[in-house]
Amino acid sequence: MPVVSKERRGRPKRPVEQLQERREAILDAAAPVFARHGYPGTEIQAVADACNVGKGTIYLYFASKEDLFLAAVDRGMLRLCAAIETGIAGISDALDQLAAAIRTYLQFFRDYPEYVELLIQERAEFRDRKQPTYFEHRERNAERWRDLYRGLIAAGRVRDVPVERIMDVLGNLVYGTMFTNHFLKKQKPPAAQAAEIIDIAFHGILTPAERRRRD
Repeated sequence: MPVVSKERRGRPKRPVEQLQERREAILDAAAPVFARHGYPGTEIQAVADACNVGKGTIYLYFASKEDLFLAAVDRGMLRLCAAIETGIAGISDALDQLAAAIRTYLQFFRDYPEYVELLIQERAEFRDRKQPTYFEHRERNAERWRDLYRGLIAAGRVRDVPVERIMDVLGNLVYGTMFTNHFLKKQKPPAAQAAEIIDIAFHGILTPAERRRRD
């Protein structure tokens, strides 16, 4: 009697999905190549070699080296946003979400230092861009954090100060920390570093007595 296999196979991937996967694979391979050699020193052939494809295949997806580079930077920021979404998933408390987002942010750039290099290179090579890719994505995702801070203020958990002020200070703090870590090769665990940022941001450096004296 023949044996009937119970293995369930997923649906075949459609051509558009295959094309998207190949494009993302090229971008993931391109990022460390650009990081290692710099934008001016990177040849398309080096990216093709890293992908194990022909040089012509790269040009099927990207019109030029500039197009490839900027898409690689954008891909990195999309991966960062996805990592943060995963990091805060299932966390209901707003302040705990914020803490998890900071931890995830620092861990992401520790795991993928090539994207720090690409942000630096973008600023150096494309100064005429209206807005760097990093800040495009930061603004694109800003409203959900504005809502979070508004909710905390309304609940009396955060001081009633302008939301943009809070976002600028905390956003610039973690942004600067990311670059400092990269340049100085700090080895402090991202979770510990995030805890320090949260401690100072949430509790400040003044004692309750000193805060009352200065009011």
